[in-house]
Amino acid sequence: QFRLVESGGGSVEAGGSLKVSCAAATTSGVGCMGWFRQTPGKEREAVATISVDLKPTYAESVKGRFTVSRDNDKKTTYLEMTRLSAEETAVYYCTARYEIVCSSTESGYKFWGRGTPVIVSS
Repeated sequence: QFRLVESGGGSVEAGGSLKVSCAAATTSGVGCMGWFRQTPGKEREAVATISVDLKPTYAESVKGRFTVSRDNDKKTTYLEMTRLSAEETAVYYCTARYEIVCSSTESGYKFWGRGTPVIVSS
């Protein structure tokens, strides 16, 4: 069994910061972990990923504002978001796969959390 459990979503004013976390509940190893987000009527988009050897990748729109990290011992990944804008209101999904290297596409991931809402008010 492999479950991803997100926490830390919520409401924040524009320009504010928020940190979300995701823990993998599994007895198996965890490869790449990452975060996607989705707003109603739009496709799920990649926000950030981080490999087992702690190499991060970011969507261009969040570079310099978001930081993805992970604790391999705890099988947990974190996404720290700063200078949030109202347009970034979305459900943020944690994702993971067995492979060590990351994928930038939704189809590249096998495991998904239920999502945590992030609401940015302007």
